[in-house]
Formats: sequence, structure tokens, C-alpha cells
Amino acid sequence: MQIIALAADHADLCEQAAMLLVNEFREHYPDAWPTIEDAREEIAECLDPAMICRAAVDEAGLLLGWIGGRPEYDGKVWELHPIVVRSDRHRQGIGRLLIADLEAQVRARGALTIMLGTDDMDNSTTLGDADLYSHLWEQIAAIRNLKGHPYSFYQRCGYSIIGVMPDANGRGKPDIYMGKRL
Repeated sequence: MQIIALAADHADLCEQAAMLLVNEFREHYPDAWPTIEDAREEIAECLDPAMICRAAVDEAGLLLGWIGGRPEYDGKVWELHPIVVRSDRHRQGIGRLLIADLEAQVRARGALTIMLGTDDMDNSTTLGDADLYSHLWEQIAAIRNLKGHPYSFYQRCGYSIIGVMPDANGRGKPDIYMGKRL
């Protein structure tokens, strides 16, 4: 496996990347990229020269996963968005390698922090369907993963919860903000 820059001239890999977004997010986040056209638009955004788009490919050229990065705050902070790994390749370290690669890329561009948002659309954490306007920080401190929410994965990669946007995706469906100092 190798990690490469995903570019517009990689038409087959870009199409595989779009299909990954549609297929892998369908179960838990069906509104994220509901159509292939939506996913292609996301890929086009990520291929902008101001962004970073990296892909993990196997020896046969099959896309295993990909990650995007967007500059914020004059490049001092970068947003990790999106990341996706083929479900049949989960728990093989691909996501962790993509994140480490993105961190190295943004660090080389002078970033100090990397952040991300990870939605709780289906009450996968104790923050889902909770009144987050009451005792927010206590609830964040006591968060538990109920259904394999990805925030635990990001914590294992060194990210901390830095905030929550209550009701970001509808009542009781927060966005959990995470960050890491580089």
C-alpha cells in the first residue's frame, strides 16, 4: 500500500473515491453524499490546489481510502474533511496512516492545529439526543461510545474533544468537534 496525492488526472481513482463516499456513508450518514453527483462535487472541491487530497492505494491500483484537508484561519488550522476507508479494509491501520500523512502534509505548510467534526446522527454517543445546553462540559467529560462512533478512533489518533455544536443536524443530533495540536 502507498499513499499518494489524489489529482484530477487520476480519473479512475477519483471515481472510486466518489463511490466510497456514497457507499461507506450510506448506512450512518445517508444525507452526507446521497448521490454519485454529490460525491463527485466533494471530490472536485478537495482537488482544489489550496486543499490537500491524499489516497491510499494497493499494489493493483485499488483505492483503499482517502482523506481531504481544508485550510482555515490563514492556514494555521486545517480541517480534516473527509476521511473514508473501504469497510472491508477497516481495522487494518489505513485510516490511521491517512491521518498521519495528512498531519505531515499540513505541518509542512505551517499548520499548528488540525480539527474535525464528527456527527452523532443516530445516538451513537451519550451526547446524542441529550440536552447539551445544560451542563455541556460535564456531558462531554462523561461521553461514552454506545454504537462504535468514530470519535473513539480519533481519540486513539491523538485528537481531543474541543467542543460540540448541539442540534447541528437536527434536534438531538450534535456535531462533535475534535482537534489536535501539531
